[in-house]
Amino acid sequence: MKRIIKLFAGILVCIFSSHYTTYASSHREAPLISNDPLADNTDLYVFRSPCDTNNVVMIANYIPFEHPAGGPNYYNFGEGIRYEIHIDNNTATTGDDIVYRFTFTQTSEDGTTFFNIRLGKQNLKDTYKCEKSTDGGQTFSTIISSGIVPPTNIGPRSINNSTVGLGATSYDDLMMSAVATASSGEKVFCGPVDDPFFVDLAGIFDVGNFRPVGRDGLAKFNCHSIVIEAPISSLQKDGKTTTQATSILDPNFVIGVYASAYRQQITTFDSTTGTVAGSGTWIQVSRLGMPLTNEAVIPIGYKDEWNASAPSDDAQFNSYFENPELALYMDDSQFGSAVPGLSQLRIQANSLGQFDFRNGRPGLYPLKGTSAVTGTALDDAVFGTILLPDNHSPRAVDLLPIFYTGVPNLAPYQLATGKPDGNPLAAGKPFINNFLPTLEDRLRLNMAVPVTPRNSADFSSLGIIQAAALGLTDGRFNTTKALQFIPNMDGFPNGRRLEDDVTTIEIQAVSGVALAAIGLWYDDYTLGGSPLTPDFLNVYTFTAGVTKNDTAYKSCFPYEQSPWRGYIGPETVLPVTLVSFTASPVNHTVSLQWQVANVVNANHYEIESSTDATHYAKIGEVVSKGAASNYQYTDQNPSLTKTNFYRLKEVDNDGRYIYSAVRFVKFNISVLTITPNPATTFIKITSTTDNLQIYVYDAAGRKVASQKLNGSSAQINISSLPKGVYTVIADNNGTKIDSKKIVIQ
Repeated sequence: MKRIIKLFAGILVCIFSSHYTTYASSHREAPLISNDPLADNTDLYVFRSPCDTNNVVMIANYIPFEHPAGGPNYYNFGEGIRYEIHIDNNTATTGDDIVYRFTFTQTSEDGTTFFNIRLGKQNLKDTYKCEKSTDGGQTFSTIISSGIVPPTNIGPRSINNSTVGLGATSYDDLMMSAVATASSGEKVFCGPVDDPFFVDLAGIFDVGNFRPVGRDGLAKFNCHSIVIEAPISSLQKDGKTTTQATSILDPNFVIGVYASAYRQQITTFDSTTGTVAGSGTWIQVSRLGMPLTNEAVIPIGYKDEWNASAPSDDAQFNSYFENPELALYMDDSQFGSAVPGLSQLRIQANSLGQFDFRNGRPGLYPLKGTSAVTGTALDDAVFGTILLPDNHSPRAVDLLPIFYTGVPNLAPYQLATGKPDGNPLAAGKPFINNFLPTLEDRLRLNMAVPVTPRNSADFSSLGIIQAAALGLTDGRFNTTKALQFIPNMDGFPNGRRLEDDVTTIEIQAVSGVALAAIGLWYDDYTLGGSPLTPDFLNVYTFTAGVTKNDTAYKSCFPYEQSPWRGYIGPETVLPVTLVSFTASPVNHTVSLQWQVANVVNANHYEIESSTDATHYAKIGEVVSKGAASNYQYTDQNPSLTKTNFYRLKEVDNDGRYIYSAVRFVKFNISVLTITPNPATTFIKITSTTDNLQIYVYDAAGRKVASQKLNGSSAQINISSLPKGVYTVIADNNGTKIDSKKIVIQ
């Protein structure tokens, strides 16, 4: 009789009703799931296809840190696991509307060899069944009965050799031959890929010890991916295509997606045959909606419970958005001074002279119940009881919508463009609407939002952050508060593209960048001035150290890159480690200095500059000295009126390259001369800069006069203004470049 030697039940069944947390991509993020990598859901991506914009792509990745040379038992999807992708598309109901379920089966074609592939035969070979439910998981129908999973990319002899291997022309051919079309019309791929996520894991988990040039902790690792490309009409609740959308922010095209993995409640190990069998209820052991949730925010004591809980229970985790732990390291009154890696980031403590968003502070709560919030999303009649819960949960107003409900196209969640200065609660320029009325951790996407082409000069890995920046500063978009498609409105957190730098975006969000975008500017903003203050620019130019994947993505399905090969020949390394990089004004020039170490194979350094932090141009090049060295370059022609952004492109002998963090310099040069001062009837303004816009503000911050410089001078009649102290501001395309105080008597 077979003897059961190990039995465990209900591993993840006990869910307690205490408080938890949420935020990022889950690579070994919880104690129990770290011991069960085959069921570990590492990442989720949802985006409108750049190749066929009638489709939406959903990518669920599993099995973290797959070393390409991890033989002889290479990585496979697990038998006895249900892998699922869940979709909510109906604002009138809660929970799932569509569920895709994948189960995998392994076979060995030649059990006489210890090799995974030999003589054209494959061992531990995976096939899969894909089922689909359109009634929320109540019933399923099979849409792919015997899908093919390509083998691990072991090496050229196993994959390409026609005598002892599979004889494939290329590994890409194996991938594409495994692409299946479901009976319900979806395109599906299941198999190993390059892990597309990029992050400086060492820096994050050393208490936010970010560095200018971080090390991608996932570089050269693979994972296993489930990729589905589905027609938008099959995901939209009424079967509509985007040509039927009322606008590019039509709320009826919002979906909320999460991925999960399930095991049966009881697992038995048989000592006679060595086999494993499952029985009992299927238990959720892993889930992922928004990236970096369980990994970076949930306390260790509750991570397993998070993985086992349903999104419908997520309201209990609100407190960790309302006062996020990361914010403590962006606050000098807490631990900010001890974490220099986050020194660029400081949360608003006195926004518009009155609103404090640091942990435990009131935020916008003083406005609760007042006429100022009537008709806005902060009105109790809408969902203000969630967004303004009390006087010590300041970040419910921005982080809960971003990560838990989606953001509605409703004041105050519109860009400050078009809002009266100092009134963030007014209607502004729409730029996002992915609201679903549930407090659930799902990755939300408005499928009506157009696609930003990947080859566009406007395409940015900062997603919605970049869309907001363009909507606030770019002349194509900031002259009207009418709805327009702004590039990158289709980026994270409105869905998630493979290229999106979610680590940087989420850390910027914790530092209040979304509050600033809607008009709750940083503390160094002065009424009537440019909101692009040093504090704002520090947050906007912050990066988490690794800003892109270590290899390119495929332009079309399955979008992720082929997995790294186990046998690749001689190893190669990055050309250099950047120790420091500074930019400093010297008279009317900018001195750029950097120090490098661990120099291997470095060829040269290219210096790039920009005045909008988006479009960079090469301004110089310095040849590598071939050893740990100090370098210096002088920009002889920086802009004296705009902010100058700089980055280094480090290029090795093989043509590979990496970018440094961005540094910026803004000159504090007086460009205005005002006479007479004091004045009684008029002031004459002259400037070294042509065609400036001049504004005059009284002591209360009200704009009382404005005039365009005619060439380099202007005369303004002030005879009707009361006596007092006034501020004259010179503006150049939305940027304050100088200000002067005058006295009217």
